[in-house]
Amino acid sequence: MELKRLSEHIWYMPFETERDRPNLGYVKGDNWSLAIDAGHSAAHTKEFYALLKKEDLPLPSLTVLTHWHWDHTFGMHAVNGLCLANAKTNEYLSQWKTKIEKNGPSEFFAMHESIRREYSGGSEVIVVKADMIFSGEITLDLGGCIVKAIQTEAPHTDDSTVVYIENDKTLFLGDSTCDDFVTGVKRADLCEKLSDTIRKINPEICVEGHWTPENTQDTLKDMLNGISG
Repeated sequence: MELKRLSEHIWYMPFETERDRPNLGYVKGDNWSLAIDAGHSAAHTKEFYALLKKEDLPLPSLTVLTHWHWDHTFGMHAVNGLCLANAKTNEYLSQWKTKIEKNGPSEFFAMHESIRREYSGGSEVIVVKADMIFSGEITLDLGGCIVKAIQTEAPHTDDSTVVYIENDKTLFLGDSTCDDFVTGVKRADLCEKLSDTIRKINPEICVEGHWTPENTQDTLKDMLNGISG
């Protein structure tokens, strides 16, 4: 696995299908850097950091979460610096933290083979909550690079955050464009609301959680063509 450079300020560790690992984003400003999503496990996070160190890039001071799902968040206990999430994402993390600490990880492991592969070495499942909470939208100045985290309605979950790197005209979408995690339905009204958010932001490039970066029009076309209900 190699770290890929996307633009002046942006790198990412590519997704992997076998263990359902998403793209992990990295944004470097003149003063500090941040990551987008925390990884599936501590092992995933540590592999990401090893790639950053190989490129002589400083570890992120902040990790911004796109939504609560484990493949994007259960590496949080291993991150450098602090984690930022919207309040709804933190509620879900709190629920899973309590559930796993009380009952163990068996329910979590039963959810999908990719989870069992990620934790096949017997690693402990540790869930933590975010250090900082925002609502609506927050703007971060990394030094010569502006990053905006924006809550949005979306078909995949009800806690979606998209992350826009303004100087590079690049939008990280997490899994927001996908169908509903529970029902498998991609609601037309939520797709339209997300597409409105994307068009308002007006990025040139979109980075989905489990896909290669694409131009915005292709991303919108793929999402709207997949409407199922």
